[in-house]
This record gives sequence, C-alpha cells and structure tokens, in this order.
Amino acid sequence: MMSRRRGKVMETDKQPLFSHLSELRSRLLWSVVVMTAASILAYFYVEELYGFLVRPLANAMGPDDSQRLIYTDLTEAFFTYVKVSFFAGCFATFPFIALQIWRFMSPGLFDSEKKTLLPFLIGAPILFFCGGATVYFLVLPLAFKFFLSFQSNADQTVLPIMLEAKVGEYLDLIMVLIFAFGLCFQMPIIMGILARAGVITEHTLSSKRRYAVVIIFALSAFLTPPDIISQICLAVPLVGLYEISILLVKYMNNKNKNKNLSDDPA
Repeated sequence: MMSRRRGKVMETDKQPLFSHLSELRSRLLWSVVVMTAASILAYFYVEELYGFLVRPLANAMGPDDSQRLIYTDLTEAFFTYVKVSFFAGCFATFPFIALQIWRFMSPGLFDSEKKTLLPFLIGAPILFFCGGATVYFLVLPLAFKFFLSFQSNADQTVLPIMLEAKVGEYLDLIMVLIFAFGLCFQMPIIMGILARAGVITEHTLSSKRRYAVVIIFALSAFLTPPDIISQICLAVPLVGLYEISILLVKYMNNKNKNKNLSDDPA
C-alpha cells in the first residue's frame, strides 16, 4: 500500500518536471527558429548592414579613394557577411527571446516578484543598445582617428605606411566591442537584482567605490583597443552607471524597509 502511494507521489513529481522541460525545449526551439529566420532575412540586406558597420572607419579615413578593406582568404568575405547577418539576427530577435524567458519564468513567480523583475527585463535591452550606441557614435570615431594618425607618406618615412585592414578582422572588432559595451552597461541591472536578493546594500557599494573605479579602468583597458581615448570612453560611463547603481540599490532597500514596516502588525 505504501509503495503504491510512493509511486503516485513520484509520478506526480515527475509530471511537472517533464512539463517544464518540455516547455523550455519548446521556447528554446522557437527562439532558435526565429533567430535563424531573422538572420536569413538579414542576409538579403547584408550590404546595407555592412555599410552601416563600416561607416565609422570610412568617415575617419576621409574621401581618399585609395583607402579600402581587403580580404586575403577566398571565403573570408562570404563568412564575414554571414557573421554580419547573424549579428543582426541576434539584435532583431532579442526582444522575442526576452519575452520567451519572461513567459517561462512568470508562472512560478509571485505578483510582487513579477513587478520587481519586469523593469529589469525591460531595462536590459535598453541599456545594451545604449552601450552599442556609445561604441558606434563615440568610441569608434575617436579610436579610428587615433590609429589612422600613424599613417605616413614617403616623404616622412621613406616608405609610406598605409592601413590595409582585413574586412573580417575589422568586423570582428566592431562586433566584439558592441557586445562588450552592451554587457558592461548591464551593471545597474545586475546590481539591482543582487540588491533585491539581499546580497548587497548601498553602504557596501559606497565603501568599495575606490576599488570599483580601479576595476572599471582595468576592465576598460582590457576590452577596448590599446589607446587611452577608448578606455576613457568606456570607463567614464561605467563609473556613472556605478553611481546610478548605488542610487538604485538605495531606493530598492528603502522600499523594502517601508514595505516590511507596513506589513508589521505591531
């Protein structure tokens, strides 16, 4: 009799687990399908996308017709276009993927947890795009002008020094920088979640500010090209985001304290 009961309990425990795994598989499959379809669609506009990504370098080079991007491997240009299409597909489908994550997580959350998590889920793509825009409109133009300043003609260095950048390496650099800045700009989201979980407080962040600034500048030096302009262009916004994170954590902690006081029957 007891073995039958245990068998029923184990069976009822397995059913929700299998249903959750089935739902997770379904949402992952749909995310992959939509991302693949968006990447294929983006390939039909890959020349326009390539032109958009290469525009900062073209503006820094100026109207000189001798400036160009090259490829030395027979398949390099093709696979570069494929990577650009996949890059665009990931960007285009990010809201859909975030929606799938939310729909998978929301049934297991309380209403208060949903209200807490939803602003972070909405703010994450906004901050990511802000990071990408910082790279495209601020960092790349300044960095390219710095690196192109090392070009010279024959009167200066006997043999001219001219840039012959490979198209694959250039676009790899662009995409890595955009993703790196986008992820670094998630700092307020991460800090807010940690504060909601009770891991950190505003006092902890304030007392560790000096160490955080050193880590931010070290991280900026690692992620950006080796010039001081790019490092400052990443470090300064991150320091500002760190200060915003302190205010966000303080607001959330005060809100939690007020809620606890209101819930206290005494």
